[in-house]
Amino acid sequence: MYRCFMSILICFLITVSCQKSNNTDYDAIGGRLENSYQDWWLYYNDSIKLSSKFKPLDADLKDISKEVFLKSLCTGEYIPLSCSSDKRNSAYRLYKLKANADENISSTIKNVAQIELANFLKEGQEMKPFRFVDLNGNLYTSENTKGKNVVLKCWFIHCKKCVEEMPLLNKMVAQYKNREDVVFISLASDSQSDLKQFLSKKDFEYAVIPNQDEFMKKTLETQLFPTHYVINKKGIITKVANDAETIREALQNEM
Repeated sequence: MYRCFMSILICFLITVSCQKSNNTDYDAIGGRLENSYQDWWLYYNDSIKLSSKFKPLDADLKDISKEVFLKSLCTGEYIPLSCSSDKRNSAYRLYKLKANADENISSTIKNVAQIELANFLKEGQEMKPFRFVDLNGNLYTSENTKGKNVVLKCWFIHCKKCVEEMPLLNKMVAQYKNREDVVFISLASDSQSDLKQFLSKKDFEYAVIPNQDEFMKKTLETQLFPTHYVINKKGIITKVANDAETIREALQNEM
């Protein structure tokens, strides 16, 4: 209860501080976060989604690009703070960590930001050529999926988060079941036999492609599982993210 209250309080104070552009309040709240890894991590998970569309601001509240924002976080010298209570119009600003800040915060945000930057830099690129055959013998290629939105998931059986998000992904498939211009494909590192055994007990409505470890890691350079892609009708990657909700929103934007 205390942790929940503190998280809500910190989020409120940060939002008010950003809206007032009061750097004294802003520094005070950043200081509270940087001294406790637990408080910061709780705040980060509640208030920050770097894969989302947001307005990036530097430490002086000046507009910068998302790439510059993420590269700043990759140094481990900054953390992002939310400046908006409206998640549909998010704004994040950089806060520079002090020398005595909890070093675990620096190392964590650095690692997280490196993955987010790699994902972001793939957006706008053409999807690498592919040729997949799913467990039912259906063929999916770069050519026969042109003119369709492709939603691609990278996963493996023993990835807990990969499995936990399947009900939400199934709902997304059901939402577009009457659309012939949307294809849902999943790439798994597991063997055909292991996947068939797994899917006999777990419902997953994506097409499932076995033995894709090399393609995921070498061709797509996947660093974290699950990783999701939205590929538009022209074969261009428009969104890369590690959570199902972000992909659901990104697909809606394509329709």
